[in-house]
Amino acid sequence: MNGKKIPDEQVKELLQLANWAPTHGRTEPWRFIVYAGEKVKEFCYQHAELYKAIVSSKNFEQASYEKQLHYGDMASHLIVAVMQRGSLPKIPALEEIVATAAAVQNILLGATSAGITSFLSTSGMTHHAAMKDFLRLKQEDVILGMIYLGYSDEQSEGKRQTSINEKVIWK
Repeated sequence: MNGKKIPDEQVKELLQLANWAPTHGRTEPWRFIVYAGEKVKEFCYQHAELYKAIVSSKNFEQASYEKQLHYGDMASHLIVAVMQRGSLPKIPALEEIVATAAAVQNILLGATSAGITSFLSTSGMTHHAAMKDFLRLKQEDVILGMIYLGYSDEQSEGKRQTSINEKVIWK
């Protein structure tokens, strides 16, 4: 990413795409916490410091700390994607997670279509209870990941380890 800012209106359009994800029971469990501009770096600093405070000295890795600290240095926006558990217990949590993942995919596809570089991170404290506390989420909520958005001077093509033909069985 090159540090160029994405207009907030364009990010709002990506969030509108997310809102059209399929959802069982029309629960629409996706929630997004958006950081823009300097707030991205502020979040990354807080994420890194949370990692430092929570991880034991035995398991602490300076490289992981630095990664969390600098992930957003050149990003324009950061979106934390959360599945907020609804009040319909008959709908399995997994279905709510899948719906939120579909919403995330809509953002990623929309970003690519608009020439915006995106990166979905699930590293650091993403899945740790301390991050839920930091974001003031409920215990039953699930953080799916952090979406970093920005512009890039380089065009990169996606890569797959194996072709789709190795992953499909036709009957």
